[in-house]
Amino acid sequence: MALLLWKAFDFFEVSQVKLGDDETRSFFENNEISSVCSGSDSLFLGSDNGYVRIIGPSWKIVRSFQAHDTGRITHMRQVEGTSLLVTISEDLSNEPVLKVWALDKPVKKTGLPTCLSTLNIHNGRKQFPISSFTALEDLSQLAVGFANGAVTVIRGDLIHDRGTKQRIVYESEEPITGVEFVADPKLTTLFVATTSKLLKLVISGKGQGQPPRTIEDAGCAAGCMTVNSKTGDIIVVREDAVYYYTLEGRGLCFANDGVTSLVSAFQDYVALVSPPPVSGSGGSDSIRRRFGGTNTESLFNAARFTMVDPTLQIVAHSESLISEVKSVFQIWGDLYILTQDGKVNRYHEKSLQQRLELLYQRNLFPLAINLAQKSGMDLQQQNVIYRKYGDHLYQKGDYDSAMSQYIKAIDNTEPSQVIRKFLDTQRIHNLIEYLEELHEHHKATADHTTLLLNCYAKLKDVDKLEKFIKSEGDLKFDLDTAITMCRQGGYFEQAAYLATKHGENDLVVDILIEDSKNYAEALEFIWHLDAETAYPCLMKYARVLLENCPSDTTKIFIDYYTGKYKPKVNSVPLEETQTLSSVGFAAGAANAVQNLTNLLPLPYMNTSAVPTPTGQAPQTTVSDAGAVVEPDTNAEQKYTPPPPRTAFSSFIDHADEFIVFLEACLKEDILKDSDKADLYTTLFEMYLHKASERKGMQREEWESKAKKLIEGREVPIENSNVLLLSHLSDFRDGTTLVKEQSGLLFDIFRSYTSAKDTRGAIKALRKYGSEEPQLYPAALAYFTSDARILEEAGPDELANVLNKIDADGLMAPLQVIQTLGSNAVATMGMIKPYLRETITRERREIASNRRQINSFRKETEAKRSEIAELGAKPAVFQAQRCPGCGGLLELPAVHFLCKHSFHQRCLKQTDDGSEVECPVCAVNNAAVRAMKRSQGERADRHDLFKDALEKGDDRFKTVAQWFGQGVMGAGTVE
Repeated sequence: MALLLWKAFDFFEVSQVKLGDDETRSFFENNEISSVCSGSDSLFLGSDNGYVRIIGPSWKIVRSFQAHDTGRITHMRQVEGTSLLVTISEDLSNEPVLKVWALDKPVKKTGLPTCLSTLNIHNGRKQFPISSFTALEDLSQLAVGFANGAVTVIRGDLIHDRGTKQRIVYESEEPITGVEFVADPKLTTLFVATTSKLLKLVISGKGQGQPPRTIEDAGCAAGCMTVNSKTGDIIVVREDAVYYYTLEGRGLCFANDGVTSLVSAFQDYVALVSPPPVSGSGGSDSIRRRFGGTNTESLFNAARFTMVDPTLQIVAHSESLISEVKSVFQIWGDLYILTQDGKVNRYHEKSLQQRLELLYQRNLFPLAINLAQKSGMDLQQQNVIYRKYGDHLYQKGDYDSAMSQYIKAIDNTEPSQVIRKFLDTQRIHNLIEYLEELHEHHKATADHTTLLLNCYAKLKDVDKLEKFIKSEGDLKFDLDTAITMCRQGGYFEQAAYLATKHGENDLVVDILIEDSKNYAEALEFIWHLDAETAYPCLMKYARVLLENCPSDTTKIFIDYYTGKYKPKVNSVPLEETQTLSSVGFAAGAANAVQNLTNLLPLPYMNTSAVPTPTGQAPQTTVSDAGAVVEPDTNAEQKYTPPPPRTAFSSFIDHADEFIVFLEACLKEDILKDSDKADLYTTLFEMYLHKASERKGMQREEWESKAKKLIEGREVPIENSNVLLLSHLSDFRDGTTLVKEQSGLLFDIFRSYTSAKDTRGAIKALRKYGSEEPQLYPAALAYFTSDARILEEAGPDELANVLNKIDADGLMAPLQVIQTLGSNAVATMGMIKPYLRETITRERREIASNRRQINSFRKETEAKRSEIAELGAKPAVFQAQRCPGCGGLLELPAVHFLCKHSFHQRCLKQTDDGSEVECPVCAVNNAAVRAMKRSQGERADRHDLFKDALEKGDDRFKTVAQWFGQGVMGAGTVE
């Protein structure tokens, strides 16, 4: 494409440089500048007389020195970042002279910079001017092209003047128009341009020493070859085009308008200087029309300066100059032109925003986007351009293209600004596209999801709906909103699919139960969840599931609360079946409910095809109907079963299932004591509840179960609960059993007597009388409290009670008489046998006691008389034999008052010298002393006395016995 066809802009601010002082101004105006170079924040100007002048940022000459005594300085090179300057002077009578200067090392005597090295550039002793020059950054290699077609390469250490080598690497008949180095760490290549060809040769590295290789059989004019320092590309300008070359060969190119005299690379631009066009040419007319009109022919007779951006294919700046261009250089971030009349023009690139505004004014938004991307603008600012472009296209009515731009700017564009523009029904497809992209970029809110699903519903586009909800990767929309909208629109299977895919198990159960009414499948779904997940779902819908699936629901409750719960798994056969196609909307809606089982989140659940409420084509899917469901016997579900009481409220109005659940829980051994108490108490209550609903044998059966439940000694039911429940259910056996277990036998009997249940009272008396004797006095009072009761009990029962009272001494005869005499129910005839027997027995006992008293008195008198005789009368000993040895008694002998006599030798003397005791009576005496000692010890043991009183039947007899043993402090004879 020719430059004339490229869009032209004015991306540069042009201004003429004001020189700092008269000296500088005079130097520029006298046209003494022979060469120009820039670097290290300074501008270096070589003159015809061999002087070098250094210009600072203030555009004043800050330093000057004579670099060469003879010749004009034609070429210079400053090494960026250092103080090194290379100058070349030419005098056609001698070889060109090259010098390397250290500007920061002045000579002490003269103050001039130090010349590090000087050498003559050889050209085979041929005197031809230098047409081009280049050098590496470290000055290790330099290349000089001559007008006679020779290229000399200089190698060596010019900085330290350690010697150099020169070699002519190329010779031709055409003059050399340009030389440039392209260097990398391993290879240094020299590009050489002549008027007729372009070559390259390896100066160092692999391939060094090989002859030059022709790249293209077309050369360029002098000054029309340069290198882009940023990319390393060689730029060659010819009349037809501008070419880029790399080590691999020719790269991109773009058309040129004609002859070019000078080229320079500035940032991403290529600066072209062209000679004045030939008068009368069509190109000249075009330039006049394009840049200034046709007022004066002289305005176009000097030069034309153009800067182009090859990447964007635009003309960034173009102007006609009234004076020829002598040099193009760049320094201090700007591009400068030195004209023949000594003027310096500064070209400062406008800011990126200013350049973009120029493009906006002409609605060149694609070009603005390319410019922003090339300039490295951040994405947020690029999105502003996309949005402006979208607004422009929207105003033109190109809604599809506008939407594509809005989508590109979606990251930092307020969605409502775009959505409002496409709310029209005719643009609903664009709106859907934008909403889908919002979800893809995770920018969508719940409102956006709602709007998108409404759009799908409005268009009845089920395919897009399913594609949207089945999109892979991270969740791109608000899940709750999507599920809610699908449920509201009747898309139950899609809603269940979303809930299943994203682990919203409670929502799946909600859909199955509340929307689809598939209670069995809901229960099956819960049974496939892990223990922690299944529990809240089961508890939430426990009553509904018990109402519709009582048996299976009770079983899962039992498994879960007994710690045996294991999730089921599906074993899906690998066969494909064809799902039936829907015939219209109504059939599809019905299938949406019937086929919801396919959405159960089992390990191998098929989710590739989900029926919808609208008619659709047949789909191929893996059938879940043939799945074999079996419990996972290998996996152990480790969880802590909740307390059984948490399930009690779920079984309201389901007494039979509740009883099954409670009985199953009680069979487990891992229950806590508190849980056992809850289970036993509740099961007892349910047994009584069932008994109250039945009559006859069935009632007795349930009451028997209730009684059997509480009969055990280890049953952890509080007595108060049993009493309360038994009372509320009129279950007397329960009340009796509790009182019996608690030892409240008297209360059992009293409960019968208070109810006037004589038969029950007699039964209780016979059963508990042996354990609770006081029941007989109570029975006596009860039997004689009313004539009807006494008649019902009968005289025999009354006689038995009296006999028992009399036999066990439960009441004194006087108390019996007082009890019977409290009313006129009992007659003397009824108690006559009791009184006769009592009086007779007491008379016998009195007579016996009197005889015993007389015997004790006689014995006491005899003992007293014996004691008195021993103390007052002499004793006669008539024993003839010794009881110890059996021999005849002979002196010395010992006689005891007990009438026993012993040989003195037969008696054992005590060690302590105490009196010797009769061996025959010693045993009895020891027993008496032990008894006495025991009585003395027991005299202080009041607890023994109290215990004997409590255990004795006749307390008076007990007191008399203890008194007779001397424990009351009475004096006794030792």
